[in-house]
Amino acid sequence: MQKYICTVCDYIYDPKIGDEDSGISSGTAFEDIPEDWECPDCGVTKEDFEPYNEE
Repeated sequence: MQKYICTVCDYIYDPKIGDEDSGISSGTAFEDIPEDWECPDCGVTKEDFEPYNEE
């Protein structure tokens, strides 16, 4: 599954982990996260995330 990185604070959303504190269970693809979800570290919206490719 594709990881996504916050362009503001570099938080990485990993679908294998999810974001339990925000009610996003593990296995949830980034595309399936509600539009009003916010970055748990800095509070920006999904619009400020981009696909993360590990080198």
